[in-house]
Amino acid sequence: MGAILAIDDDPHIRELLQALLRGAGYSTLVAGDGREALRVLGEAQVDLCVVDAMMPHMDGTDFCRAARRYYPDLPLLMLTAKGQLGDKVRGFDAGADDYLVKPFEPLELIARVKALLRRYRKVVEQVAQAGALTLDNASHLASLGQASLNLPLKEFNLLFFLASHKGRTLTRTQILDEVWGFDFDGNERTLDVHINRLRDRFGPSSGAGFRIVTVRGLGYRLEDI
Repeated sequence: MGAILAIDDDPHIRELLQALLRGAGYSTLVAGDGREALRVLGEAQVDLCVVDAMMPHMDGTDFCRAARRYYPDLPLLMLTAKGQLGDKVRGFDAGADDYLVKPFEPLELIARVKALLRRYRKVVEQVAQAGALTLDNASHLASLGQASLNLPLKEFNLLFFLASHKGRTLTRTQILDEVWGFDFDGNERTLDVHINRLRDRFGPSSGAGFRIVTVRGLGYRLEDI
């Protein structure tokens, strides 16, 4: 995993973005303008950029154009005090994926970051492996040997997310945000029910070759066996 790069010429905004993103569990890097941000991109792995529109040396629009040219799969969230339609259009034309106007609500910023990461991850990561089971995210089909399995959509998405992070413990919050969405208003019991359904479906006799481990007090982890 890489980091989220916060690009803003205001040190107070950079500090705020760092605090919000780190509080949400993301590692962060910072840059004071577009030129510095491009240097950071050349030196570190970055998963997403939060970029201010108005900056000296290289503003957010020019940065988005350059980043889109050299890093076409990099999610870009433009953050600006401007709210006019023309400014938004210029940002989108430059390659920004989303647009958030200052002052912003912290929860909305984190929600948009999560949504962008989900969108790009689903495009890039189309196939995941869980033991002997192959999961194709494009068709939402699971294959075990020559047999194709049609899983209920939520079960497929849950299994795909766990398999995409094989060997890594995922918290209940991470799983619920990814599979059910950040605005899910149910309870964690829903997750437990779906985990149990997957365990019943792909038990030891199924030949699937994986297990879902409960990490008490934290979440779940998928392991090959």
